[in-house]
Amino acid sequence: MTEQSETQQRPALVVDFGAQYAQLIARRVREAGVYSEIVPHTATAEEIAAKNPVAIILSGGPSSVYEEGAPRLDPAVFDLGVPTLGICYGFQYMAQTLGGEVANTGLREYGATDAVITGDGGTLLAGQPAEQNVWMSHGDQVAKAPEGFEVLATTEATKVAAFANEERGFYGVQWHPEVKHSDHGQRVLENFLHKGAGLASDWNSGNVIAEQIERIREQVGDARVISALSGGVDSAVSTALVHKAIGDQLTAVFVDHGLLRKGEREQVEKDYVESTGVRLITVDAADTFLGHLKGVTDPEDKRKIIGREFIRAFEKVQLDLVAEAKASGGAPVKFLVQGTLYPDVVESGGGAGTANIKSHHNVGGLPDDLDFELIEPLRALFKDEVRAIGRELGIPEAIVGRQPFPGPGLGIRIIGEVTADRLEILREADAIAREELTKAGLDQEIWQCPVVLLADVRSVGVQGDGRTYGHPIVLRPVSSEDAMTADWTRLPYDVLSKISNRITNGVRDVNRVVLDVTSKPPGTIEWE
Repeated sequence: MTEQSETQQRPALVVDFGAQYAQLIARRVREAGVYSEIVPHTATAEEIAAKNPVAIILSGGPSSVYEEGAPRLDPAVFDLGVPTLGICYGFQYMAQTLGGEVANTGLREYGATDAVITGDGGTLLAGQPAEQNVWMSHGDQVAKAPEGFEVLATTEATKVAAFANEERGFYGVQWHPEVKHSDHGQRVLENFLHKGAGLASDWNSGNVIAEQIERIREQVGDARVISALSGGVDSAVSTALVHKAIGDQLTAVFVDHGLLRKGEREQVEKDYVESTGVRLITVDAADTFLGHLKGVTDPEDKRKIIGREFIRAFEKVQLDLVAEAKASGGAPVKFLVQGTLYPDVVESGGGAGTANIKSHHNVGGLPDDLDFELIEPLRALFKDEVRAIGRELGIPEAIVGRQPFPGPGLGIRIIGEVTADRLEILREADAIAREELTKAGLDQEIWQCPVVLLADVRSVGVQGDGRTYGHPIVLRPVSSEDAMTADWTRLPYDVLSKISNRITNGVRDVNRVVLDVTSKPPGTIEWE
């Protein structure tokens, strides 16, 4: 834990009890216009108080509160005087800790459930239908609410499905208001935040930009800064934000490793530079990367080689810039911009603040002796917030709205050895798929659609009245909130038909297009 929040705003804290949806809760809070951060349930009351929270939300979790070894929160948190909402496990933990009873009655509720509001629903459920559909996932129930709490809702199996102690600012629901399956879930969260905790909707992209510009200028001073620009959303927005703050003190470096999709280099060199005015250095390293990938088929070996060669190409430019600054007597190159997002911070267990570069950072892992400090202007943000900021900064929609794309690029979407010929085949197939999905207006429904070339597989086909022995192409459209879990996207058959026909008719050596209908888990989004 750190004593400093990710931004200067006081946060609503989401206490994570091992929940599947902790990040989703934090995102929903931000959608309500309130800044949020996630903290582990192991945080002490003192550590939580040090973050000066405006509200606390206790997440769900897979455990039973009465089991030995179940996640616990410092009970003194309930004495901080901070409005608190318990969800599912957090609801049960609040009930048990404050004197209520939690039991396994043998009655379980999973999925869509009918809830009935008792009375006027209090602050938490105000303005909602007396009967509503909610999303449950529990085997234990709050059998008795703590003294001083009013029961706000019931279900057929759960007599205490929501409660509140208005005087103390404590609220709880057994269901999951953060998921879209709960019809009025966002209203529950907004009622808690705006009415229960009295918070204004003052978290927005404009405030974030202004705050980050001030912090970047204070951090950098007159030093020079470099940024690793991949063309992806995160690096594009972080680079543009830093450039808006310090202008020509920033130099962006774009390494073309030859594993990009069709038109991506042109997008960065033309559209991005025109829209931001950033100084850009492009390194053409395609031949170098392909040379080192020759004969390599193992996916982990590919990733290591691509990461290593990226480091070397990027390091060379960095060293050249450092030498240039020394020779000219100009300001030293002291900082590196990195597009770290809040999910990266949460998943790595990290906190706030500037850190020296380590091998696990998303630029690929840079040598310690370069001794750059990081500027991470997006580390408090989720992907959808990053896109909103990018649009406000004027980054072209073709870049800011693009799907996530892996650092190793098409190198891990070719199953088998990566060659120039195979890259060309995959580029054309990928371009067709992206074009047809955009034409059909499906870009917002799909989180990501990897197009995969099974280079080491061939299948028999008939094209032009003759027998062919070509490669299959795999389409992998998925929908997701945050890429932690995902389901395959049910694309319209006519769209799939157009993509398949165009690829098999227009891309050489491809005679078959197949659809991957695997969820995550068990399958990852990328094939390698």
